[in-house]
This record gives sequence, structure tokens and C-alpha cells, in this order.
Amino acid sequence: MEIYRINTPEELLENNVYPGRGIIIGKTPDGSKAVTAYFIMGRSENSRNRIFTEKNGEVFTEPFDASKVQDPSLIIYAAIRSLDNQLIVTNGDQTDTVYDGLKAGKTFSEALESRCFEPDAPNFTPRISGMLTFADGGFTYQMSILKSADAEGSDCNRYTFSYAPKNGLGHFLHTYVCDGNPIPTFQGEPERIAVADDIDEMTDRLWNALNKDNKISLYVRYVDLKSGKAENRLINKHQ
Repeated sequence: MEIYRINTPEELLENNVYPGRGIIIGKTPDGSKAVTAYFIMGRSENSRNRIFTEKNGEVFTEPFDASKVQDPSLIIYAAIRSLDNQLIVTNGDQTDTVYDGLKAGKTFSEALESRCFEPDAPNFTPRISGMLTFADGGFTYQMSILKSADAEGSDCNRYTFSYAPKNGLGHFLHTYVCDGNPIPTFQGEPERIAVADDIDEMTDRLWNALNKDNKISLYVRYVDLKSGKAENRLINKHQ
């Protein structure tokens, strides 16, 4: 087993029908940009009835057809928000938990101590989160997963990973191992994934590698480390 091998997006996604929701954070091969990506997938009509929207640099999930919304609590939220030199990305309303926690002087992991996995038994979908901190022409990043300790949802286990960015390397955290009933929760450390210098190449490779029936939306952001300028790509299956 090659523990330092970097997998391509195709290797990690093409044969996986349902990895669920996923966060990727990393650094371009040329070392000039920070990379963030977030995608959502869905199996039910309620989950598939979503789009991404971007407002003032923040990204939200919203219903595609408001008349078909059954339960908005776990599918409608702010996915990406910024606070000062920090960029937050999560798969649920814990985006706001992290944001409010940082404003109150808490760290990323301290802010998430008040949250646990989603209350959607029997799946107990984990909450996955990431945060980039920019400083002095560079950045560091952290990722977190909050998941059930057992099949009964009796307790929440919390894992936080901290990274020093390496050129060409991203880390990929997703909610599920694969499809199933119940759906098996992600295991182990975030996966090592290759990122591209070009945002369009990265966006296309991720979108094309996701299962065509279950993919819903994808958002990719590249931040130039010298200028701080952000470049974004957004794809919605329903638009």
C-alpha cells in the first residue's frame, strides 16, 4: 500500500455511485492557489430538489422547486462563508456554528464541539467541515468529521485533521463510503486527491467523475495566494 500516493478524481469517484456530499481542500501544483470544492448528491426526491446559489461570495443550497420541499432542515443551509482571513465550507448548518464560534473567539474544533452527526437514522449522516486560514501569502487548512460511534447513534465521535498545504495535493472528505442501506459512514483519514492548476479542468474532472444520476451540484473556488483574488465555478444539474 502506497500511503503517500495521490489519487486522481476519477480513481476516487468514477466507480462510486454514492459518496454523498464531499469537500476537497488543497493547493495547485504550481503552488500559486488554494483550492476548495464542495459537491452534493442525492437519492431521494427531496435531496435531489436542490441547487447552489452564490450571494456576495457565500454559497447556499436552495430548493430548485419550492413546492416539492418536504423537510428543509437538513438540505437547505449556507455551505460556504468567509470571516476575515478564514474560509469555511461544510455540508450543513454547522457552517454557521463555525462562523459564530470564530467570532466568539473559539477555534475550528472548539466551535464544532456543540454539534454532532445528522439526526437521520439509520444513516446518521456525518457532518463534514473544512476551514482555510490565509496569512502571509500562504494558508493552512483543517478538516473535521463528526460521526456516530455505533449503529444506534448513541454517541458522537469527533475527528479533526490539520494540514500544511503541499503543491498538487488535496484532501477529500465525503459523508459515505459508498451506496447502501443504511449508507456506510466514511472511514479513516481524508483521502489524498490530485488537484489541477486550471480551475476549469478541475471542475470538469470532478463533475464528470460524479455519478450522473445522483450528482446535484458542484462549487469550486481557487484563491490566488498573492493577490487574494478568488475565481469560482458553479454547476447545477437542474440549471
